[in-house]
Amino acid sequence: MAYAIIKTGGRQHRVAEGDIIDVDFLNEEPGREGVFADVLFHSDGEKLTHGNPLIEGATVTGEVIEQRKDKKVIAFKYRRRKGYHRTVGHRRKLTRVKITGISLGGKTSKTKKAKVEEEAE
Repeated sequence: MAYAIIKTGGRQHRVAEGDIIDVDFLNEEPGREGVFADVLFHSDGEKLTHGNPLIEGATVTGEVIEQRKDKKVIAFKYRRRKGYHRTVGHRRKLTRVKITGISLGGKTSKTKKAKVEEEAE
């Protein structure tokens, strides 16, 4: 099972083909293809590849499914005996992405998977 670790929006995500992940807001319309070029680590089940800090030429592609908001986060400020209390909250904007392919420069996990299926037949 091939997977990669990508960096986007200040966070790192472990992704494999077919995964659906929520990342920080990307300015893409639903149905469009997005490319993540910051690939830190890749594993194809046998061989491990890590970057220093990034793997040169490696990309992860994904299809934008929807733009959404996260659950509301409440911040309550309070000072005892002073009559001071404030409630503020926010909802993070997220983009839901379905991972469609992992490419390591010239090699892609899709083509490798297709070759294995052809040999099995």
